[in-house]
Amino acid sequence: MEQGAWEGRCNEDGAILVRTWIIASAALAFCLVGAPESKALVFGDDARLELQDFAKARHLDPKRMQALHAASGLIQCGAARGAGQLTGANNVVTTAAHVFYDRAGRLRADSAHCLFSVEVGGVTLVAAIDLASIIAGSPNPYALPAVHDWAVARLMRPILGAKPYAFGGLIAPEQKIEFVARGHQDWGGGRKMSIQDCQIRQALDAGAEGTRELAFDCDAGVGASGGAILNAAGNEMLGIFVGFRSASPDQPLAFSPQRYNFAVTLEGAFRRAVETAAGRAKAADGE
Repeated sequence: MEQGAWEGRCNEDGAILVRTWIIASAALAFCLVGAPESKALVFGDDARLELQDFAKARHLDPKRMQALHAASGLIQCGAARGAGQLTGANNVVTTAAHVFYDRAGRLRADSAHCLFSVEVGGVTLVAAIDLASIIAGSPNPYALPAVHDWAVARLMRPILGAKPYAFGGLIAPEQKIEFVARGHQDWGGGRKMSIQDCQIRQALDAGAEGTRELAFDCDAGVGASGGAILNAAGNEMLGIFVGFRSASPDQPLAFSPQRYNFAVTLEGAFRRAVETAAGRAKAADGE
């Protein structure tokens, strides 16, 4: 990262912006009051589309698209809002750890005030999140590199009528992807889904637990942390959106190695945690 670049991990309890200096080979990061606010990091014209417009532009059946992405939902945890999605089972959600944990490493709310919602057939379905079930890359994600900023949790009850995303394969630079998220602060009142085709651009970091951090060139911003990085067909989970880095996050400039949104892959300990949670859910249902 360039000297003086801003890093943001953006759920909507106010953008959390971190300025990072590079000193020799070490990166020192801390929260800084007065960092510039940015609703979304875009690369030129904003290319996000609502589901109906996305389907029309690509000559797809809107009803099929709605069913395909019914798993993508919204997480409201106390004052914070982020994105999440059903993954592997209809009572298992994946998201970024900082959607659940604040800057001090504390849970943002109790289960009664940490809710996951989706839209199925025009109806909003809501379930409480079992916070005791959370498995995360770290319960203090702001204190560690972003590659550890992932989480999986079970719902108190399954969401019926929404098909969970299946597990995808390995993801690599230059791979075409689809980014699907609810929660963008500047999009549809913070609730509507946005969809965009884009591309993984470069590998950034790797965690000891087997997850990787990758830069991608979809437009994304505040409130969409935890949103789904899917394969090009839009039916397999590959990772989650975590945040952005840029020296000028408020400007619609081109993607570059110093200006990008970044994701954490659904690999290693992250994938194993989801598989374990989904396996327990299916066993409980007698599948």
